[in-house]
Amino acid sequence: MNAPHRESLSGLDLRAEIDRLRKERNAVILAHYYQKPEIQDIADFVGDSLDLSRKAQATDADVIAFCGVKFMADTAKILSPDKIVVLPDLDAGCSLEDSCPPGKFAAFRAAHPDHIALTYINCSTEVKALSDVIVTSSSAEKILSQIPPEQKIIFGPDKHLGGYLKRKIGRDMLLWPGVCIVHEAFSETELLKLKAQHPDAPVAAHPECPPYILDHADYVGSTSGILDFAKTMPGDTLIVATEPHIIHQMRKAEPGKNFIGAPGADGNCNCNICPYMALNTMEKLYLALRDLTPRIEIEEGLRLRAKKSLDAMLAMASGTVGLGDLGPVPVGGD
Repeated sequence: MNAPHRESLSGLDLRAEIDRLRKERNAVILAHYYQKPEIQDIADFVGDSLDLSRKAQATDADVIAFCGVKFMADTAKILSPDKIVVLPDLDAGCSLEDSCPPGKFAAFRAAHPDHIALTYINCSTEVKALSDVIVTSSSAEKILSQIPPEQKIIFGPDKHLGGYLKRKIGRDMLLWPGVCIVHEAFSETELLKLKAQHPDAPVAAHPECPPYILDHADYVGSTSGILDFAKTMPGDTLIVATEPHIIHQMRKAEPGKNFIGAPGADGNCNCNICPYMALNTMEKLYLALRDLTPRIEIEEGLRLRAKKSLDAMLAMASGTVGLGDLGPVPVGGD
């Protein structure tokens, strides 16, 4: 039996071809901070997932090429339903999304009808539709502080982000037991060895990290927050406890500083490269723009239900709406 045919792109100047297709398709290229440097460098916007979707929404582009993972491309489609959204590799998933199947989440909500659901954006469209308010790592604390103390809360799917918020704010929440495989891979023992080698270097960590990593952090925040900290911190060396491809943007912004990825259990940071983000390549980006596939499609009723929880986050994060102004969310699912 013959192996499936694979198209050879070896003779193409991929950067030039992507630029040509970007113009022909009236496309905007988005790259998350965890993408490979060559993809970050060709993107129109580099950033956090929601920020990228909102920037694309504000453009007059006909096509969004989202170099990230599927829940990010789904979010772009939720916010920009009239735009074509393509993801270079449809298998680029997320361990947090995988940890929270919609059917199980719906059953969990139904078993706790007196709880509202604050749900981290790293989840499926179906789970967003089952949630009251979506949060990001940068907006979660502000939104949580607006919820009356007597209101019971489910927080998912990231137990480490939820646990960090519980410890920082002192607010009890029922946590869904999901984790990010990238941030789970950091080793406390190896981090302490690295800190001993660089005793004056602060540690910046993403709140998706386990508490035994966050306990050693001088700064805890989102990817964009960590990048801002890298630009403004005193000293010239920073230990970075998140997916190491963000260091590319740090070195571009602060070429005179030294950025060191926090190590995994084997003493280096290679195990902390997100395997899902790594599925996107320049070749796949070219093909996605050329063929306008793989394309993100979301049924309109589902999109609107998911958008409601995203809109609630944006309103609460801006301070224009309180929780009491939000309508009820059905917990049965579909």
